[in-house]
Amino acid sequence: MAEIYTEKNQRKVVLDTETTGKCEDGTPGDHRIIEIGCVEMLGRKLTGRKLQLYINPDRPVDEEAYKVHKISDEFLATQPRFHEVFQEFYDFIAGAELIIHNARFDVGFIDNEFRLNNNNIKVDNICSVTDTLDIARKKYPGQRISLDALCSKLNVDASARTSHGALLDAEILAEVFLAMTGGQGEFEFNSASSLRTSGSGHVDRGSILGDRKIPVILPSVEEEGDDIIYQMKLKRIEIPTAKGKMSDADCIIALRSNFFGDEKYMKYQEAKEDILISELDKRSSLYDVYKRVQQAKVSRSKK
Repeated sequence: MAEIYTEKNQRKVVLDTETTGKCEDGTPGDHRIIEIGCVEMLGRKLTGRKLQLYINPDRPVDEEAYKVHKISDEFLATQPRFHEVFQEFYDFIAGAELIIHNARFDVGFIDNEFRLNNNNIKVDNICSVTDTLDIARKKYPGQRISLDALCSKLNVDASARTSHGALLDAEILAEVFLAMTGGQGEFEFNSASSLRTSGSGHVDRGSILGDRKIPVILPSVEEEGDDIIYQMKLKRIEIPTAKGKMSDADCIIALRSNFFGDEKYMKYQEAKEDILISELDKRSSLYDVYKRVQQAKVSRSKK
């Protein structure tokens, strides 16, 4: 499989912004940046260096934008303006590879701030840019690739994300980026002497991985449903047409114990305790799949 990501710079800055709003086409218009969050990486390691800047936009925050990030006009009125934090921001990102989710949006807003501040530069003049949205499209074609969806898919803990915030989202994106690109360029075998070996001659795992944790990628709910349908077809079990809608409780029960056995699906449920029942309600395909599974059980028992 072709590589989905090629490193552009050893030093990386994972970046996110919050704004007063946006135009319908996603461009700034007369909207401004109100928060910048940055997390530094060297190679594939987080250094612990972070930058969080709140900025007075000299205009009100749109109501819809406020619902997303909960940053108020009253709070922003006490913050410095962009020209006052420009140098600190510039020094943090200059020369780095920026890692951004939907880079077109954030870069467009940053370039707009540079223009309004008469800096006569653009992001592309001082940084290279990698869009994790492009990486996700290659890795998961045809699937949902929002930051929340990727967190769920890659088992990244986003429980603290009760509202959007630039620094919090940058920290989460750093984990998502590492998880998505984890199979590429992870290990450097520059010399055999750099690897510890056991008495049997096998390379010691610790000399390669160190204390790095490899993420376990669990199947999505949709993938589990697809597997059930596949198994039913394989076993030549009729799949009746479903009408109506399962209750939340019935859906959870079905997830725990369908006719393939309690033990297997209890393990799935234990791994998915963080999925809210309300989230399952959004996945109509899941209801359809399990409704058919339950009906197939009844159909099968009558034969």
